[in-house]
Amino acid sequence: MSHARPHPYRAAAALALLAQTLFSYRLTIPTKPMFDETHYVPAARTLLALAGPTNIEHPLFAKEIIAAGILLLGDTSLGWRFFSTLAGTGVVLGVFAIVWLMLGRVRPAVFGALFALFNGTVFVQARIGMLDGFMAAFAILGLAALLWAMRAERGRDAWSRWILGAVLLGLSVAAKWAAAPLIGFAALGFVALRLDDARRSGRSVFGALNAGGQRHWPQMAAIPAMLVLGGVSVTAYFATFAPAFFYTHDPLTFGTLFSFQQRMYDRQTLPLPSHPYQSAWWSWPVMVRPIWYLYERVDGAQRGVLLIGNLAILWGGLIAVAACGYGAIRDRSPPLLAAAALWVASYAVWIVIPKKIGFFYYYYLPSIALCIALAVAFDRFPAARRRDTAFLAVVIVLFAVFYPVLSAAPLPGPAAFHYWTWFPSWV
Repeated sequence: MSHARPHPYRAAAALALLAQTLFSYRLTIPTKPMFDETHYVPAARTLLALAGPTNIEHPLFAKEIIAAGILLLGDTSLGWRFFSTLAGTGVVLGVFAIVWLMLGRVRPAVFGALFALFNGTVFVQARIGMLDGFMAAFAILGLAALLWAMRAERGRDAWSRWILGAVLLGLSVAAKWAAAPLIGFAALGFVALRLDDARRSGRSVFGALNAGGQRHWPQMAAIPAMLVLGGVSVTAYFATFAPAFFYTHDPLTFGTLFSFQQRMYDRQTLPLPSHPYQSAWWSWPVMVRPIWYLYERVDGAQRGVLLIGNLAILWGGLIAVAACGYGAIRDRSPPLLAAAALWVASYAVWIVIPKKIGFFYYYYLPSIALCIALAVAFDRFPAARRRDTAFLAVVIVLFAVFYPVLSAAPLPGPAAFHYWTWFPSWV
């Protein structure tokens, strides 16, 4: 009897079709820019015209993708948002791939992907022209590529997949700087797993960091792997600034490319006026202040778009993270440790980052990590096993309840928001 792991491709294809269909349905409503599209759509237009620097507090890559949508599909809501739907589908498939590569089982991978698909944060960010959707997609897919390299059987395959992961992570940072710590997280994960392999096999630390005889990432020594990860990701990041060299006003040069990064940092850390939807980092996991991206009469009806996480995922996911952390200490389990650490790494950056005000959408990447932690926890803890179906049913019901204000569907009237604002701070 063959003991080969089942192929995940059919499940991945079905998930991709489901995600892309769900994200694309009635995508063009509202037809006017909403929330931060008012910043990034004009910035994309300026990029298309190569007129000069604008919205310089963020890198160019995500705005270049929005500009590509405008170029290919027109300067309409379809053009602004189409590539965001692909990014959302990429997030769903990336979660599937990460769980599959961590556990080697299709069932938990499917559940993790479905948790992501029906998480309100992913759905809303997949249908708006903002930076965070692209940042998260390239980050999740980059981490999946590095795990794919870990599972390689030949050194050549491991290196090519590792380089792919480095490129994707560099592009993630080129969409938004918040992804930068994940590159360090990946490097720490490489070293930690190599040391764990050495402990289990009785090898020395030197042997763990060397290239030969490795269970994970074959023929990859630690120092060259770190250099390639850093060098390739930085190169990919700076390559995305190429259009700025052709601005008709104040173009970049090789001499000003690095000083421009300081200008970006200075703009990022400027004091900002208070905002009605601002919130502190400590409040995001319990979702004290979700954000109304839209609430007005538009396109012939009262409509709303509320950036809100699925309550089962955001609150249940915290229990899953704690369980994974506990299990990692108790059992010395790398998958449990990775599942918990990914949430910590993607969330902790906002505790130390020098931003003057915060918003719930900064929690987007950690909200995706919760889906991975839930899938791993349901698979690895006997008390939770086979309860994933009932939990998914709750997730889908909650998604259906909030769907009208996730999708800008027509609402009964201006006071309809009371139905979905279950707590006073949600208004």
